Amino acid sequence: MSVLHGDPVSSASVFRDISAEDEEQQPAEIESLCMNCYQNGVTRLLLTKVPFFREIIVSSFTCDSCGWTNTEIQSAGRIQEQGVRYSLNVQSKRDVNREVVKTDYATTRIPEIDFEIPACTQKGALTTIEGILERTIVGLQQEQPLRKAENAEVANKIDEFIARLQSLKDGETPFTFILDDPSGNSFVENPFAPQKDEHLTVTHYRRSKEEDSLIGIESLNGQNPEEKTEINAEDLRDEVLQFPTNCPECNAPAATNMKLVQIPHFKEVIIMATNCDACGHRTNEVKSGGAIESLGTKITLHITDPSDLTRDVLKSETCSINIPELEFELGMGALGGKFTTLEGLLKDIRDLVVDKNPFTLGDSCTSERMEKLKEFGKKIDQILEGQMIVHFILDDPAGNSYLQNVYAPEEDPEMTVEKYERTFEQNEELGLNDMKTDGYEESEKNSES
Repeated sequence: MSVLHGDPVSSASVFRDISAEDEEQQPAEIESLCMNCYQNGVTRLLLTKVPFFREIIVSSFTCDSCGWTNTEIQSAGRIQEQGVRYSLNVQSKRDVNREVVKTDYATTRIPEIDFEIPACTQKGALTTIEGILERTIVGLQQEQPLRKAENAEVANKIDEFIARLQSLKDGETPFTFILDDPSGNSFVENPFAPQKDEHLTVTHYRRSKEEDSLIGIESLNGQNPEEKTEINAEDLRDEVLQFPTNCPECNAPAATNMKLVQIPHFKEVIIMATNCDACGHRTNEVKSGGAIESLGTKITLHITDPSDLTRDVLKSETCSINIPELEFELGMGALGGKFTTLEGLLKDIRDLVVDKNPFTLGDSCTSERMEKLKEFGKKIDQILEGQMIVHFILDDPAGNSYLQNVYAPEEDPEMTVEKYERTFEQNEELGLNDMKTDGYEESEKNSES
């Protein structure tokens, strides 16, 4: 019970890093009923942390009477700020073998065959696309003998559908695999990392009220919108606000500090930092203090000197990063919002792609993939040491990212800033297409009268 109340010692020791050499990391065994033969079996629970992912609970059930086994995972971490949607154009057997992290709230779709697994109908799993299709096939085949006896026509149609699923599983037929998770905790592997995968599209989006309700989030933490207290930005400018929260690593009680900061020649931003006294975890995040700009911003810096790495960088959560010389692109949502230096941002990219990537470990990692990631890490080090000249591009459709101009207020000869009109898809990702502000003030006056 102490874990539920956020006891620092208990929560840090219960969720341990996954390791085959940790003798103390033993699963808890619980006697439970087998739903196949209704005899008693054993459920094993392991609370662990997956690198580059988050805390999970792995459960495995085994029945000695009938041999039935079942394995599931559940996320023990926090729900992400945005939902995520993966769309993969599956072309070969290699694509079918991609690893997938699928939570309870994720919806799986294959439009070509009108196939959908709704949210909350299956437990979470760490599997592959082939594993998801195989699980579906096995589920459809279970009741086929009974269907054939009661309704042969329905059974024949299901046999035809099973044959189509088998064709997709064997990689014989191209199809589109869509994984949509409003909790933001699902994942589809990119085997070409750190390069961009041309067949995989990752979209982060704002949840609707229905999706918030599905995952158990109530708007405004249960407060009445009419009871919200207005906060004056002038009152927050010189004050550091502090509010209680839980550590994202060990779930122990911690404090988050928040401060409003004015960036010269740019705008106001909100910096939030969390320090955990229990496990020592430290995190910081930056949010824009203003509205979404009317135009998107693309900033290109030609890094020609090691002194360029000391420039301040504000990367918002809607900003993507591109380094053409490395054929590298980091989509929006990755790394979150950051206020750091260019050197610090490059080190964060190296840690994210190379050092903390769980798909470089275990049987699923190939030597070819390891070599690509090591080569990418070496190139990042060459940039940090001033041995490689590259272009560093920040592309923010919300216009809330910033790269320091050391020549300000004069123009920087090595940096270009472009303003551009957002596309419909970019407005959709920012949630602007559904915002209706025309006649808002007039309608408010009518409602007040």
